[in-house]
Amino acid sequence: MGNELISVIVPVYNMEKYLERCVNSILRQTYGRLEIILVDDGSTDTSPGLCDAFAKKDSRVMVVHKENGGLSDARNAGLAVATGDYIGYVDSDDWIEQDMYERMYRACVEQDAQLCVCRYFCEYADRTLGGGSAESVPLTREELLRIYIGGHARYVIYNSVWSKLFRRSLVEGMTFPKGRNSEDITYTTRAFCRLEKAVYLDRCLYHYVLDREGSIMNGARGERMFRDELPFWREHIALIREAVSEEMADFASYHFWRRLLFYYIDFKNAQRAGDGTADGYARRIADELRGDRAAIGRVYGTGAVSAGDRMRMRLFLFSPALYAFTVRVYEKFVIPIRG
Repeated sequence: MGNELISVIVPVYNMEKYLERCVNSILRQTYGRLEIILVDDGSTDTSPGLCDAFAKKDSRVMVVHKENGGLSDARNAGLAVATGDYIGYVDSDDWIEQDMYERMYRACVEQDAQLCVCRYFCEYADRTLGGGSAESVPLTREELLRIYIGGHARYVIYNSVWSKLFRRSLVEGMTFPKGRNSEDITYTTRAFCRLEKAVYLDRCLYHYVLDREGSIMNGARGERMFRDELPFWREHIALIREAVSEEMADFASYHFWRRLLFYYIDFKNAQRAGDGTADGYARRIADELRGDRAAIGRVYGTGAVSAGDRMRMRLFLFSPALYAFTVRVYEKFVIPIRG
C-alpha cells in the first residue's frame, strides 16, 4: 500500500483549553506521513504560543498565523499551503481516534476511492453517543448522494468536512465561502458531485463536541439560518442539478422542503416557550415555502413522494397555522398512545 502524504488542516481561534487534546490526538496517529497545519486565526489567548510549541516539538507541524477571518478563511489559509496527496480537517475543540487516518487512507486505496467518510461520536457534556457496524461500504456517486440527501437507516453521512478524507485532486481549486456559517454544505456537495467512487466506514473515528459553551454552532440560530444555511442548501440543489441530474436535484429539493417544515415547527415551539423572535422566523419559513409553491407542486405530484408527505405539504400551504396546530395535537395525543 502507498505511503502518501495527508495534510490535516486545524483552524484555531482562542482554543487554549482544548488545543492540546486535539493536536495530540493527531500527533499520535498510527499513520505517520502527516502534514499538520495549525491555522491561528488571530487568537487573543495563549493559542498562538501553543501552536508554535507544537511546531518546535514535531517537524510535521506547520503554523500559519493570520488576522481573524473566521472558520472558512482559516481553512482556506490552510489549503493555500497544504502539499498533501489527501486533505483532512479537524476542528480544534474536537479530537480523533488514534487510527482514524490510517483506516480512512487504507479504505481509499483498497477501494480506489477519491473520498472516505467515517461515522463519528457525538460528545455531550454528560454522555457520548456512538454506533456503527465497522463495515466498509463502497459507494458510487449516486448511492452516496442518496444517503447524504435522504438519510439512511444505518449509515450516517453528514455535510461536515471533518468526517471525511478527500483525495487532493477531487477538491483542487475548491475553497470555503469566507465570513459564512454552514460552510461545509456546499464544499461537501461540490466534492460529492465531482467524484466517481467513495467509501463509507461505519465506524466512529472522530469525536465531535456539541456542548462546548460559546461554540460556533450555538447562538443566533434564526439569523444564521436565513443568512447562510438556507441559501447554501439552495446552492446545494443547484449544484446537483447542474452536475448530476434533474431527478437527483428534485430529490434534494424534496428533502429541503421537508427540512423547512421541521424548522417551522421548531420555531413555533420556541415561540410558545417564550422566544419573542421565533414567530418572525416561522413566518419567513412559510414565505420560503410559498415562494416555491410551483416547484413543490411539480415534485410532490410525482410518485416519488409519499402520500403522507403530500398531505402534510398541502395542509401547510393551505394554512401554516392549521398545520402547526395539527402537528401539536398529533405529538400530544397520538404519539403517546402509539408509544
